[in-house]
Amino acid sequence: MRFTSEQHLDDRVLERGFTLGGIPGILWTPASAPAPLILLGHPPLGLRTMYPRLVARARQCAAEGFATATLELPGSGERPRWPAAEQARADLRRAVEAGSPVGDEIVDALVLPLVDRAVPEAQAALDALLALPDIGGPVGYSGGVISIGIRLAVVEPRIGAAGLFAGSFVPRSMFEEARRVTVPLHVLLQWDDEGNDRQAALDLFDAFGSREKTLLANTGGHAGVPQSAGEDAARFFARHLRWPPPSRPGAGSRGWITTPGARGGRR
Repeated sequence: MRFTSEQHLDDRVLERGFTLGGIPGILWTPASAPAPLILLGHPPLGLRTMYPRLVARARQCAAEGFATATLELPGSGERPRWPAAEQARADLRRAVEAGSPVGDEIVDALVLPLVDRAVPEAQAALDALLALPDIGGPVGYSGGVISIGIRLAVVEPRIGAAGLFAGSFVPRSMFEEARRVTVPLHVLLQWDDEGNDRQAALDLFDAFGSREKTLLANTGGHAGVPQSAGEDAARFFARHLRWPPPSRPGAGSRGWITTPGARGGRR
């Protein structure tokens, strides 16, 4: 890991750009470091495009005492073009614009190679980040492409909790992997997400093998996530990433669903 830039934000958060094997990334650490770490996921739109939203999430996490880091995803931003991924995105756009169903072959071509590349890179980033003196404690994963979060929670024992956003296409094979997820989960669903199959998102939540899992549903489209959702996620990580981790006696097996103006209930 090589640090390439450094600046102090006005809320005493230290932001450092880095490269890891040529892959760009950003690390944010609070004044209270050493701190537990949260990996911030994001869609493959490039770190420059995503920066305003990422830094806002990082600052919110820093206020809770967490360090955060993110990596540029394969084929996006400043990384080399990935022809297969660009072809899959083009196929997806054509299907959506034509009003046609998005077939399994398009979803698999779009998501599975990205997961296969991104997860080992995230694990390499963990190796480097956890060796730093200002990072210490358990690790969480937050947001981004949900299939990346699923795979990472299955194969990476250092992930202690995950906050996932049910807003991206999920290959059928990932449902089997979801059954192997056991860490505490906080899943956010926009109930009226125009690009998301709501029933598929509910089925995926039901498939997760975690004994402790929460589904938070809010009315509104993909871009209408309320600020309170971020606050709820921050409280989730505050509960599960403190060291030593809290015991969780009597955790339910199915989780809760809440919607604005409605009472929570068991699924």
